[in-house]
Amino acid sequence: QVQLVESGGGLVQAGGSMRLSCAQSGRAFNPYATGWFRQAPGKGREFVASIGLTGRGINYGDSVRDRFTISRDNAEKTVYLQMNSLKPDDTAAYYCALKPSAFDVWKYWGQGTQVTVSS
Repeated sequence: QVQLVESGGGLVQAGGSMRLSCAQSGRAFNPYATGWFRQAPGKGREFVASIGLTGRGINYGDSVRDRFTISRDNAEKTVYLQMNSLKPDDTAAYYCALKPSAFDVWKYWGQGTQVTVSS
C-alpha cells in the first residue's frame, strides 16, 4: 500500500507564499510522475502541476504557471509545491497524487491540505 501525506497548508494573505509537501510512504514504489491538484468549494478538481520521477517532465496548469514551482527530493520521497504571489482564487484543498506509469491514471491520492488566501 502506498500512502501520501500532504502538509504545509494554512492561511496566508494575498501576495504571500507557502510551500506544500507531499510525503510518500508504505510500499517501495517509484512513480512515473507525481502531481498536485486542487479543488475549491463548489468547483471541480483542477490540475496544478506535475513532475516526473527524474525531475523532468514538469507541467503546470495555466492559472499557476509562473507563480508556482514543483520540485522533488527522491531521497526523502517528497514532492514540494512552492506557491508564490498567492491570490484569493488559489484558495482550495490541495491534493497530491501518483501516476504509476505513463499509461496509468492518477492512481494514489493523499487526503489533502487546505490553503486559504485572504484578500
